[in-house]
Amino acid sequence: MPPPRPRTRAPLPDALPFEYPQHLREAIHDLPQVPGVYIFHGDGELPLYIGKSVQIRSRVLSHLRNPDEASLLRQTRAITHVPTAGELGALLLEAQMIKAQQPLKNQRLRRNRQLCAIRLQGERPEVVTTRDVNFATEPHLHGLYRSPRAALEGLRDLADEHRLCLGLLGVERLSPGRACFRAMVNKCGGACTGRESPADHQARLQAALLQMRLACWPYPGAIAIVEESHGLREFLVVRNWCYLGKANTLKEARKLDSVAAGFDADGYKILCGPVLTGGANIVGL
Repeated sequence: MPPPRPRTRAPLPDALPFEYPQHLREAIHDLPQVPGVYIFHGDGELPLYIGKSVQIRSRVLSHLRNPDEASLLRQTRAITHVPTAGELGALLLEAQMIKAQQPLKNQRLRRNRQLCAIRLQGERPEVVTTRDVNFATEPHLHGLYRSPRAALEGLRDLADEHRLCLGLLGVERLSPGRACFRAMVNKCGGACTGRESPADHQARLQAALLQMRLACWPYPGAIAIVEESHGLREFLVVRNWCYLGKANTLKEARKLDSVAAGFDADGYKILCGPVLTGGANIVGL
């Protein structure tokens, strides 16, 4: 009697050979070569994926030719898009739509939870949250973290990089008259043992934190960032680093200023450079 043949398993969907998604040819027919956001839709209510590009058509075609995205393409039934007047508008709209619609395949730019930062309280740093202070207007905040635990880890990393004392930072408890453990392995500058003065330790801490300082919102109220291309002109309304939406006229933009504007980490990262360096065409509202 011959031995039984080993069973063969059907290949998993992600392991199937890549084939160009012919069923999406019609979906890409009218995609324009302009800045904007594109959305991959499946059978469910939630979108599969939301992306952005300065050239929507080229970017979507690159998805369709990528074997690493075969699973996404097989699930996609339609592709829609929203044109914008520029790259900044595409970045802001993408972040806004991902937080609002929670697409299944996007791993980044999820909805903001409680954010944390580091603030010097006297000589010691403390962790504060967006529940405690307004991150858009509070001065002397440093770093952006997703949780208090992440902020403490950030302090530890800062101490490692600049040979700071975790005891003096309040992260670890110091025993009276004894050096911290990191001083014994030469990872602390020795402020806990007198090898370094408290003033020198404090100066190095402040210099280290300065590199991580959050910029306060530099305007008394909302602004509109004007973008124009391909015959489209848009006013991107922003207040407190939070994107409130886009408008076609200044009159419409002023109406958007009534929307609540809490600090938004994604908006801060996208807008900080263009707003503070003069790289954006800004109109006060």
